[in-house]
Formats: sequence, structure tokens, C-alpha cells
Amino acid sequence: MENIPLPQGRIGRSLPLAGFTARAAGGRMVAALREKAGDADAVAHFHEKTAERYAELLGHSKGVLMKAGQILSMVDTGGVGSGGFSPYQKALARLQADAPPMDPALARDVLRADLGRPITELFAEFSDEPMAAASIGQVHRAVLHDGRQVAVKIQYPGAAQAIRADLANTELLATFFRVLCSASGTVMPDLREATQEITARISEEIDYRHEAANITAFNHLYRDHPFICVPQVIAEASGDRVLTMTYLDGLDWATAQHADQDLKNTWAEVIWRFSGGSYRHANLFQADPHPANCRFGADGRVGFVDFGCVKVVPERQRRALVELARAVIDVRKHDVRDLMAELGYFAGGFTLSVDEAYQWMAEICYEVLAPQPVTYGQDTSQRAVRTLIDVRRSSDHPVRRVTIPGDLLFFSRINLTANAILARLGATVHARAIADDMDGAAEPSTPLGKQHDAWVRQRGLPYGLEHHDHL
Repeated sequence: MENIPLPQGRIGRSLPLAGFTARAAGGRMVAALREKAGDADAVAHFHEKTAERYAELLGHSKGVLMKAGQILSMVDTGGVGSGGFSPYQKALARLQADAPPMDPALARDVLRADLGRPITELFAEFSDEPMAAASIGQVHRAVLHDGRQVAVKIQYPGAAQAIRADLANTELLATFFRVLCSASGTVMPDLREATQEITARISEEIDYRHEAANITAFNHLYRDHPFICVPQVIAEASGDRVLTMTYLDGLDWATAQHADQDLKNTWAEVIWRFSGGSYRHANLFQADPHPANCRFGADGRVGFVDFGCVKVVPERQRRALVELARAVIDVRKHDVRDLMAELGYFAGGFTLSVDEAYQWMAEICYEVLAPQPVTYGQDTSQRAVRTLIDVRRSSDHPVRRVTIPGDLLFFSRINLTANAILARLGATVHARAIADDMDGAAEPSTPLGKQHDAWVRQRGLPYGLEHHDHL
């Protein structure tokens, strides 16, 4: 079998980006912007052309920066900084859609080489047309010989090698983010620990056996849940580069956004409970909340289908995170600051006063503290961005005065991306009540909450504030 040849100058090996190499892009962009500072139209044109070039190259790279582009495309950056990020986001938004698929014959070759059996032995039916294609692999519909419908994820030949080469360039991701910060006139926290964490999680995403184990863990956790659905791995049809799981039916993200508002509100609560419940009832955290990884049911259920990016949270850290959120809710300001210190926010010698620490965390937890129920919209999404990105380049912004612990990076991503998903749904939810009943701090008050709580009790699972024995 022959690997798909990657474009010359692939990202991770000094790929030219609108006249810049990846390593030099940050500094040269700053210089270019300064030269053009007196001509707003020229600056805007510069960003548009550069952004288009980024999207064109990332869309064919099957590499790390395409993953970064997909993440950033979901963050609501309206009104952020100078507005220079806007053309990049518009260009990167297309990366949410299907990437160019591999040839059907090649997909079959990968499947047979990885599993050692022809397709006809594995499946009664197999669709050559992929139902989805993304940065690392593409997904095909199939039917097992016992009649079960399945989704078959096949990794692109060369994708793992491309990503490992990208990750070997330790400056690549940091440079990419610096370019975007320069374009938008914003300041982000120190990215060194963050890029190490991103590297670790993306390294796991190319390991389909690791993802299969993640799916199995989540499938076990959410067994018999009334409205959260997780597929089952078909072990005999899975390997290093092929992952087969039971098919979850439902609307895709584009269609879901046009549903009735009551239904969208239901989906929003389900997403909220899945995102926050996995580490409250277990020590698992699904760190890739992109809506393309959801299947939205007309009955209100939501299926979650991508588990390449998962963290197992040590119990001490998990408990501190839950306690931090409770301290914010209860306005225990000294406890907030102490828990932030325990979690590593001041590891770099930075510090915030008790009031400053509480105010920042209160802004991050705004929807839980606001009058209930809360409706998510553009203002809530942009507020989430402003809490983690210094949009005014002000010296007193908390992100300049703390260290964002690397192993908490993806919790921040949930705050940004899940917030953006709920904002696009225009959802109204009882955010405080959801947190309260999953923590075990109050009885459930919403209809979904009562179903969820009955499931927790029937399964004998712990609540967020209870100790988890196994980690």
C-alpha cells in the first residue's frame, strides 16, 4: 500500500504561509503590520489574504495545525482586540466542514491492511462514500453481518507521521498562536505549558486503540443513561488505523441549529450535563466538545461520537476543581484563592489578591452565578473569550498575572467551546441547578435533572462533592 503524498512544504517543515515560514511568521507579521499601520485597508487586505492561505494549506495538511484551526473556528471572537482575528476565523471556519476525502480504493486498502481481512468478511454492507472527513481520518457507514449499523473510522495514510513530525517542531503551535495574537492585538497567557498539553492530547488522538479504550470507558459510564448516548466499540473490526463503533443516528450540527427552540434548550442541558458530569460522576473528561462530534436526537437525546481527546483526572485535582466552583458559588473568596494556588495558577511566581482571584473566577463562572435560567448568546460567548484572552492588552488582566496550568488547559477549552455551542443554539438553561444537582449540593429541579439524578442513584455513582475511591 502506498501512502498519500503530502503537499510539498507540509506544515511542520517550514511551510510557506503567505510569504512567511511557520517559525518566522510571528515576527514578520508584526513588522508587516507596523509598516502598514497607516493604511487600514491595506492591513485588512493583508489579513484576508494571509487567512485564506492558512485555510487552504491547513485544509490539505492532515496535520496538527488543522486541529488547531478547527478549535479556533468555534471560538466566538467578535469584538476581540483590533478585529484582526476575524478574517482568520472566517477562513478557518471551513475546516469544520469535510476535508478532502481519500480515494475509496485506498480506504479499503487501509482497512484490509490494518485488520488483515477483506471488507466482505467484516461487513455485510460498506459505503465507499464517507459520511464525514476531518483532520486525522474519515468515517464510513457499514452494516455488520448480524445487522447492526456501524460507523467505521479510517485513518488517512501518512496522517500519523505528519502529526508526529509537526509535534516534533516544539515551536510550531506556539508560533501559530502568536501569529493570531499579533493579528488581533490580544495577549494570551504563557503558552509553553499549554502547547505541551496540546501535544500530549493530539498524540493520543492518532492512536485509535487508545480512543477505543476511551469509548469503552465512556460507554460503560453512561450505560442506560436516559439522554446521553455513547457508541460501543466493535473490537473485531478495530485496529491501529481503523475504529469501528455502533452507529448513532441523529441530526448533524448544521441541521440542529434550525430546530425548535425548546428542543435546542433540551440539547443544551444534555451537553452541559455531559461536559460537566463525566468528571463529577467519574474521573473522565471528554475534552473535544466540537458540535460536529454530536448527534442530535429529535427526542432530546444527544450522542457523542469522538473520544480521541480525553483526560483521566486525578482525584485530588478533580476534587479541587469541583471545590473551586462551589467556593465561587458560595462567595468564599479566600477558599477560591487557596484552591487556585493548589491547582497551580500561581506556580510561576504570579499572584492575585483575594478579591482579584474571586472576581476573575466569578467572570469565568458567570452563567452559573447569573439570575436563572440564563440564556446563552453572543454576549455570553464573547464574555467567555474575554475572561481568558487579554483583548485590551491591559497590564492588569488576570491572564498576565497567573500561570494557566497545562493540565487544566482543556477545561478552559470547554468553557470557550461549550459556551459557543450553547450560544449558537440560543439556549436557555438552569445552569446553577445543573451544577448543584450533579455536585450533590441540591435536589434536581429540572425534568432532565430528575432523570439524570435517578440514573446516578440507580448506578450507585458518586456526586461531584463525594470522594472517588479509584483514583
